[in-house]
Amino acid sequence: MLQLDGTKCSFLFCLGICMFICSVIYLSAKAPTDPKGQRGPLGCRPFSQYCQAFLPSTAGSPAWQRHDCQVESYLLRMGGGGRNLDCSRLVRELHFITSPLSREEEDYPLAFILTVHKELELLVRLLRAIYAPQNVYCVHVDVKAPREYREAVKSLVGCFPNVFLASRSEMVTYAGFSRLQADINCMRDLVESPVPWRKVVNLCGQDFPVKSNLELVRYMQSKEWRDRNMTPGIKQPASMRHRTQLSYREVRGSHSAPKRGAPKKGAPPHGVQIYFGTAYYALTRTFVEFVLRSQVSRDLLEWSKDAFSPDEHYWVTLNHIKEAPGSHVDGGWSGEIRAIKWRDQEGTEHNGCKGRYVRDICIYGLEDLQWIINRNSMFANKFESKTIPEALDCLEQWHRDKVLQQATVPIQSWWQLATQGNTTALFNATVGL
Repeated sequence: MLQLDGTKCSFLFCLGICMFICSVIYLSAKAPTDPKGQRGPLGCRPFSQYCQAFLPSTAGSPAWQRHDCQVESYLLRMGGGGRNLDCSRLVRELHFITSPLSREEEDYPLAFILTVHKELELLVRLLRAIYAPQNVYCVHVDVKAPREYREAVKSLVGCFPNVFLASRSEMVTYAGFSRLQADINCMRDLVESPVPWRKVVNLCGQDFPVKSNLELVRYMQSKEWRDRNMTPGIKQPASMRHRTQLSYREVRGSHSAPKRGAPKKGAPPHGVQIYFGTAYYALTRTFVEFVLRSQVSRDLLEWSKDAFSPDEHYWVTLNHIKEAPGSHVDGGWSGEIRAIKWRDQEGTEHNGCKGRYVRDICIYGLEDLQWIINRNSMFANKFESKTIPEALDCLEQWHRDKVLQQATVPIQSWWQLATQGNTTALFNATVGL
C-alpha cells in the first residue's frame, strides 16, 4: 500500500512538472516576438542606448519609454483591413495632435501632397508627424497598391475632415510621367479645398519631417521665401540632356525605358529653357493656379509626357519663367527641402550611409541622425520601418518632443509618443488604453 502511494505521488509530481513546462511553452508562443531582443512595457521596441543619449534629458533623469508601436497591425486589427474604424479612439491611441499649437501656425495653413503605395505604418507615422487641424492633406494611393492597403488608407483619411484621397489615382511608374501626374491630380483637388492654404509641399511615403510645423511656417515666411517658390535646381547640364531629348515609354508600374527607333524629341514649347533639379518643392497657391491654367505650363506638361523623370525638370523649369507667380530665376540649389545621402556624394556632402543604399540613396540608420539634425532640412529621405526601424523611432520621438516644446497651448497627454521613466500605468489610464 505504501509503495502504491509513493508511485501515485511520483506520478502526480511528474504530471505537475509537465503541465508547468507546457504552460511556459504555450505562453512563449503567444507572446509577441522581437527580433531585436526585449520589448518595453507595452510590447514596444525600446529606444537603443544611442537614441537615449540622443534624446533630450537632464542628468540622472530616467530613460525614455515608448508608448506607441505596431501602428500598422493596430489599424488593420481595429477595422478588419481598415474598415469601420472608431475614429475618436484612433486619434487618441495613435497620438494625433488635435489642436493648432500656436496662432502663428493657425494663421498660415499649409497643404501637403503625400504619394504612397506601401508600408502603411510609415504613412501613419508620417501623417501623424505633420498633421495639424488647420492644414489640408491630399493622399495619392498608387493604383497598384494592394487592395487591403488602399482600403486601410481610405478609412484612415476618413477619420480627419482635412485629409482626403486624390480624386484620380495613377499607376505610378519609377521615373515616369505618372509620378508627375499624381501631383497634378492632387493640386487640382487642393485648389478646390475650402482650406485657405498658403503653400503646398509634396512628400513620398519614406519621408519624415525634421522641422516642426511651426518651423516650416517660419521658414516659408522668411525674407528669402515669403513670396517665392522653392524648387532647387540649375540649367540642365549636358549629362542630363538625354532625359528630354530622347523619348521614353512607361513599362506600367515598373520603370521607364527608351522608345526604340523613335526620333529625338522636338524643342520645348514656347522656347522655355529646361532646368534640372529635385522633384520636391514648396509652391505658392498662386503658382499652383498658374500651373493648372497657364497655356505655357499645359504645353510643357504635354511635351514632358515622354521624357525621363519629368518631375525633375517640370517644376524647376516653370519656376524660372519670369511671369510665373513667385518665380525664383536665380534660385540655384537654394532651399533646404530634403536631407538625402546620395552614394556619389559620399566624402563630400556626407560621411557615408550608416544604414544601407538602395538605388544609390541611403536608407538611414541610427548613426545618420546627427547628420540629419545638423542639416536641418524641412524633411529627410529615406526611412524604412521594417528593415531599420530604430532610426525612425528615434527621429520620431526627437521631432515630437520638439513640437510639444514649441507649443503655446496646453499639451494633451495623448499627444506624447513616449515619456521618461516607468509611467506606463499612469499614461494608459490618462489616454484610456
